[in-house]
Amino acid sequence: MRKRMRPSLDPKKEAHRLHAIVQGLIDSMGCSGGVHELLEQGFEVSCYDNLKTEEIHEKILDASTADHSDADCFLCVFLSHGEKDHIYSYNAKMEIQGLTSMFKGDKCPTLVGKPKIFIIQACRGEQHDEPVIACDAVDSAIELQNEIQVDAASVYTLPAGADFLMCYSVAEGYYSHRETMNGSWYIQDLCSALKKYGSSLEILELLTLVNRKVSARRVDMSSNIKAIGKKQAPCFVSMLTKKLYLRPK
Repeated sequence: MRKRMRPSLDPKKEAHRLHAIVQGLIDSMGCSGGVHELLEQGFEVSCYDNLKTEEIHEKILDASTADHSDADCFLCVFLSHGEKDHIYSYNAKMEIQGLTSMFKGDKCPTLVGKPKIFIIQACRGEQHDEPVIACDAVDSAIELQNEIQVDAASVYTLPAGADFLMCYSVAEGYYSHRETMNGSWYIQDLCSALKKYGSSLEILELLTLVNRKVSARRVDMSSNIKAIGKKQAPCFVSMLTKKLYLRPK
C-alpha cells in the first residue's frame, strides 16, 4: 500500500510521502477494515486479500527492493490469524521477523533513517488475559549513575535495525479478540484514534492511547464461555530515532 501524507518526523519538518502494504484474510475482515481511515490520513492504499505465502513474499520483496527515495515512511499491515512470532497466509504460517528483516537498512537503503511501521492484527497465543483491579502507585526513587562515553565515530550512522515500529494487537502468548460485526478491537480503536488524533498526537502517544482504549474493553458475548469477561492488552516496540506525526497534505 502506498500513502501520500504529511508524516512529520519532527514537528518543525514536513514530510512528503508514505508507502504501505495491507494484507488480510477474508475471515479476519480482510483488509477492508481501517482502509477508509488510512485514506483520510492521506495514504495511497494497496490491499491484498488471501495471498499465499509465496505471493506475500513476492509483494514484500517488491516493496523492500523498490526505490523509496521520495518516501518519508513505510507501513505494512497484516490482518490475519497467528501464533507467537508467526502470522498465517492463506496456505501456511510465516515468521514475522523474516518479513520485517527485508526492510533493514543494509537491505533497503532508501528507507534508512525513515520510519518502518508494521501493524500485526493476529492472535499470538492461546491464553486469555484476566481482568484485574488497577491501583495507582508511585515508583520508588532509584539513584542511577550516569556514565558518559565518547563516541569515536566522526560520521553519523544508524544501526541496520533502527527506525522500526512494531505494533501488535495483543501481547505475546494471548488471544486477540475480534467482533463478528465490527472487526477486531485493536483495529477499531486504532482507526478511531487515527481519525480523531492522527494529525495532532505523536505516533507513540497515539499508540499508548489505543493501548488504553483496548485494555478498557471486555468480552461480553462469545460462543466460547471461557472467554466471557476476558481482556486484551496491545503492545508496541519502538526503535524510532525521531518523533513521528501523521499529518495529511
